[in-house]
Amino acid sequence: MTSTDIATEPDLVPVTFSELGVADDFCAELECRGIFTAFPVQALTIPDALAGRDVCGKAKTGSGKTLAFGLPALDGLKKASSRRPTALVLVPTRELALQVRDELVDIAATRDLTVEAIYGGSDIEKQIKKLHKGVDMVVATPGRMIDLLDRKEVFVADVERVIVDEADRMADMGFLPQVEWILRRIDGDHQTLLFSATLDGAVDGLIRRYQTDPAMHEVESKQVTVDEMTHRFVTVHEMDKVKVLGRIADSANRCLVFTNTKHQASRLAGKLIDLGHNATAIHGDLRQNYRERALADFSTGKTPTMIATDVAARGIHVDDIDVVVHYDPPQDHKTYLHRSGRTARAGQNGLVVSLVLWNQELEVNRLQKRIGVDVPIVEMFSNDDRLDDLAGWEPTA
Repeated sequence: MTSTDIATEPDLVPVTFSELGVADDFCAELECRGIFTAFPVQALTIPDALAGRDVCGKAKTGSGKTLAFGLPALDGLKKASSRRPTALVLVPTRELALQVRDELVDIAATRDLTVEAIYGGSDIEKQIKKLHKGVDMVVATPGRMIDLLDRKEVFVADVERVIVDEADRMADMGFLPQVEWILRRIDGDHQTLLFSATLDGAVDGLIRRYQTDPAMHEVESKQVTVDEMTHRFVTVHEMDKVKVLGRIADSANRCLVFTNTKHQASRLAGKLIDLGHNATAIHGDLRQNYRERALADFSTGKTPTMIATDVAARGIHVDDIDVVVHYDPPQDHKTYLHRSGRTARAGQNGLVVSLVLWNQELEVNRLQKRIGVDVPIVEMFSNDDRLDDLAGWEPTA
């Protein structure tokens, strides 16, 4: 593998998109959204991508990767004919497919280009109709893309820009064989951009097999460690769980709550509102304008409590979150650390609270061992005064 250009976020001087070589019409569209300077991963990768090189970018989730690959991929992109897109973005989940589409669709429209999300669990006939009309950039999950290729409802012979986003998550979810199946069929002259939070193991193999002399860029950001967080594990009863959350949220200036499903996020926000708390939900099923308004209200503190799924939380870039609550247990220790890292920023010692049902205690004990934390799990009810200041109270076994 070629050498990697590594930069640390605080060391990078802010740069405008125009200075990176992004076209004026794209810059104007970004400015309409209030976006004037590039994130580090964008500043590092966009010039090489615009120059036509294969690019490999290592950066954490939520670092601005969509514009990092989207702006160069759309620049100079040819119009597609029926069922023959000219750009293909492969993503691991439906939520991310929609997120990428939503972020790029207006930029593409400035050049009369179209972007569509193609994913499983949705009406395939509607997606086929769109492809027959001609879609310039397809943002697809691997399984649905393979289904459409097998049906000969889409062809990749004209693809000139290929993007693999969140390659590490593709590997974790077992999707890399499907990704490679698709990449092997794109045999014409094309540019390949790959973005991932890690570049080792199976992702390294993907880079070696499907990229040619890629420009390697890595953005190093300060990693929040478990020692910089205050961890609390609270056993709650199912009927009292929402009230416990409400009391924790009321003690915070800004509280980010994680659930494992979109339905649960909306349902939980509704329950909190019914109890008199100011809360909102964000997930992939909500309209883009609603998500933007909800994020703006959370960022300004107008709505102090946000309920989010893991995927939707990638669009939340707020430094002063003082409490993170795991309402649903994370699927693994990596997810726990990623969620929890939303707090303890800017030198603050953030509070991380896990709400635990009686049948989840063994799972939580295993989680604590994986992250190197040994904190007693303490039973509490919603009338417990300790909930008002969990960080100031020291649990004992």
